[in-house]
Amino acid sequence: MDSYKTIETTSTSELKEKGSKFIAHLFPISSDEDFTKKLNSFKEQYNDARHFCYAYKTLADGSNYRVNDDGEPTNSAGKPILGQLESFEITYCACIVIRYFGGVKLGVGGLIKAFKEVTKQAIVNNTLTKKEITILYELRFNYAQMNKVMSMIKKLQLKIVFQELNIESIIHLECPINIIKILENSVKSNHIQFKILEH
Repeated sequence: MDSYKTIETTSTSELKEKGSKFIAHLFPISSDEDFTKKLNSFKEQYNDARHFCYAYKTLADGSNYRVNDDGEPTNSAGKPILGQLESFEITYCACIVIRYFGGVKLGVGGLIKAFKEVTKQAIVNNTLTKKEITILYELRFNYAQMNKVMSMIKKLQLKIVFQELNIESIIHLECPINIIKILENSVKSNHIQFKILEH
């Protein structure tokens, strides 16, 4: 596995069913903490709503996920939302569905259908993208090694995310998982210090 599917931006959709209103917000996230901040901001924005049902997935293989029915019947909200994220095979994203009760009970089946449909529409309204799985490396080298390092980065088409070029220099770069061995062999053969910052 050397890539994953995710979303580019934030998207929304709305659904009305027997007076109830469902508002879906789909957005990219990078961590559990990132999601919690977003959830709190939506609770402030929709402070008159009672239900904030959601599902989210992180990690390239989607193995880290959470669902929450937030007061709705068990498995009637979070699970259908997650089901749509899985159906479109997207990760590093979250969908929060805010529900305003309209006075008429929809039943478990009606709720499942509504949460599923509003989530699906939010995904359709977004832009899906494929991203390579990368690992963040730190390289440390001296001035005499500068040309070798820059030549290697250019040859492997690596993305520099931070650099501090002095007599003793530091570069942070993203390396696609499928060429890690090439990078590590190259830095070792050129006696360049390196370490993994993120896995």
